[in-house]
Amino acid sequence: MSFLLLILGFFILVKGADWFVEGAVRIAKKFNIPPIVIGLTIVSFGTSAPEAAVSIAAAINGSTDIAIGNVIGSNIFNIVFIIAITSIIMPLKVKDTTIKMEIPFVILSTILLLALAMKGQLAFSDGVVFWIFFLIFIRYLFKLSKKGNKELIDMDIVEKSDELNNNLLVSILMTVLGLISVVVGSEITVNASVDIAEMIGLSKRFIGLTIVSLGTSLPELVTSITAALKKQDDIAIGNIVGSNIFNILFVLGTTSLISTIPFQMNFIGDIIISIIITVILLIFSLTGKRISRGEGATFLMMYFVYIIGWALK
Repeated sequence: MSFLLLILGFFILVKGADWFVEGAVRIAKKFNIPPIVIGLTIVSFGTSAPEAAVSIAAAINGSTDIAIGNVIGSNIFNIVFIIAITSIIMPLKVKDTTIKMEIPFVILSTILLLALAMKGQLAFSDGVVFWIFFLIFIRYLFKLSKKGNKELIDMDIVEKSDELNNNLLVSILMTVLGLISVVVGSEITVNASVDIAEMIGLSKRFIGLTIVSLGTSLPELVTSITAALKKQDDIAIGNIVGSNIFNILFVLGTTSLISTIPFQMNFIGDIIISIIITVILLIFSLTGKRISRGEGATFLMMYFVYIIGWALK
């Protein structure tokens, strides 16, 4: 029953995030919000909404290992699995702004997490620090929009906003139902994950780093694969990089503002792994400004080694 509830929770999470993104984009376009702002804020928030809901719900319920593990695991999964799969399907070109600004910002955010967590917990003051850096990132996005940079717009999502003649009431209803679905799905996912961890003797840390992080990363996976198939490879990279920044600064920032999160030192190794693979992503991006199929396969091998290493512990 717990496994069935886990699957149901994942389904509600993904569907809810999809409704939320589409509804929010329609509302934004209805009020003539610039497309670049839609792509870099609403879409980024939508694909990371499951991580936010799961981590906040987990922290409130006292399952702090899942709250932290979900974010770290999702960030690792986003690079070594999602970017791996999309680049194998279609080699991904990486834009200059992503190489110079966004990927380094992911590295900086992850190092910040490591530094703040070393004292054994993430408290209210740490949440404030995360939010300061998050607002700095948002300011950068708006500067990007003023320059007319359209590198990260998901045109497929924006085009969907024309459906149903952009009926405002339908858009609002879709957005509200999406948010409710994300919250409900997160609650089901957290509870089912805790039950499974206790039932088969796995640690909550492992569940958070693997099963939950995989489930909450499904929106990013679907968006990136779709972008690759449509040859919008810059969107695939931008979506993942933006989500990783959002996961640390907004998700953990908001979670620690709500409740102090005890931090197990066991997570330090996982954070260091996250930093290393992001640096590797930067190196791969610098070589020809693209992620080749071979580099994607390398990332995929790293993920399987990571999972096997966990299984052997």
